[in-house]
Amino acid sequence: MSDLPYKRPGVIGLSLQAVVFCLVAAAFSTIYILQPVLPVLQGEFGVSETRASFTISFVILGIALSTLPFGKLVDRYPIKPIILTGGLAVTVCCLFCSITRSLPLLVTARFLQGLFIPSLTTCLAAYLARSLPQERLNVVMGSYVSATVAGGLGGRLLGGWIHQALHWRYAFGIASFLLLSATIVAVCLLPREDYSGEIETEATGFIALLSRPDLMRIYIAVFGAFFVFSSIFNYLPFYLSGPSFDASTTIITMMYLAYISGIIVGPLAGNLCNRIGNGKTMLLGVLVFGISIGITLIQSLAVIMVSLLGVCAGFFTIHAAAAGSLNRKLTAGRGRANSLYVLFYYLGGSIGITISGYAYLFARWYGTAALGVLILAIPLWAGITEMRKENVPQP
Repeated sequence: MSDLPYKRPGVIGLSLQAVVFCLVAAAFSTIYILQPVLPVLQGEFGVSETRASFTISFVILGIALSTLPFGKLVDRYPIKPIILTGGLAVTVCCLFCSITRSLPLLVTARFLQGLFIPSLTTCLAAYLARSLPQERLNVVMGSYVSATVAGGLGGRLLGGWIHQALHWRYAFGIASFLLLSATIVAVCLLPREDYSGEIETEATGFIALLSRPDLMRIYIAVFGAFFVFSSIFNYLPFYLSGPSFDASTTIITMMYLAYISGIIVGPLAGNLCNRIGNGKTMLLGVLVFGISIGITLIQSLAVIMVSLLGVCAGFFTIHAAAAGSLNRKLTAGRGRANSLYVLFYYLGGSIGITISGYAYLFARWYGTAALGVLILAIPLWAGITEMRKENVPQP
């Protein structure tokens, strides 16, 4: 590839990094717009907590289902046409969500939106992976994680605050404008790739990648981590709006400011991986994550806010360590490998929200929290195993 953006020094390289950051953040903002207002949707459409949560879990399911096809496309074709197509499709879906009065149609549009989001996320991750020198992967993948955090936070704040002033539907209109703008700028400014496509070999196919224990360990770890994280933040609005707190939509939305810790933690975790290793960093993230979930059981809004800072810090430490470890293990098939990573990530989120919904119906927040701590045993095992492998002297 010629004219790689991260090998060019100075303002131009930084500007291109900003373009990538903004596009990823804009894409992620569209995923979580409805999360702070889930109790509002429950009342507006007259459905249960689990059915209201379909507006989140189905967009995540769409992402999971389409990430492999997009991972294959980005290994074969230039990234600009893929980004343009995906950006336009997600924009149209957002606009439809802003006008539909039917919950089934809203969920369907959210699912279709999810199908095209990997064109803006998975494809960019592969683009970064094949554009960067190995020594910068951990740090830059940490920055990429920060962009996903900024988008997740921005979408939640947008949905919650706009609903208080107008209605949650207006948030989709604003998000669609931001995404369309970021898409056009990215297509114009990303450098043209001198890339004829990666030839799939026995070592780079999906089956071959899945048969590698070192990669499967990472995939399973991120499945478990996002299973728990998505469940905690998805049922948080129901927990806080319940009789124990009776918190307003504004207070619930403010709780998502805990995501700011993730923006800071992403690059720091990347640097920490370089210092102590990906396995130890992942293990540290799991411990912080698990302890913080336990603290959410204390019936105090101030304490819960502090605990959510720990939840975010722990999760995004795991995420950054896993993403960095994955890409350091690869020499080819980065698009496919990263798409598998995203597949397991979002399958964990979609399955987690669904299963935790039944746990919430059975035992309310105690059920969701207990299930989350139990599932964290998966990334705990992965971190310990990764740490042991890293400590084995290489021949």
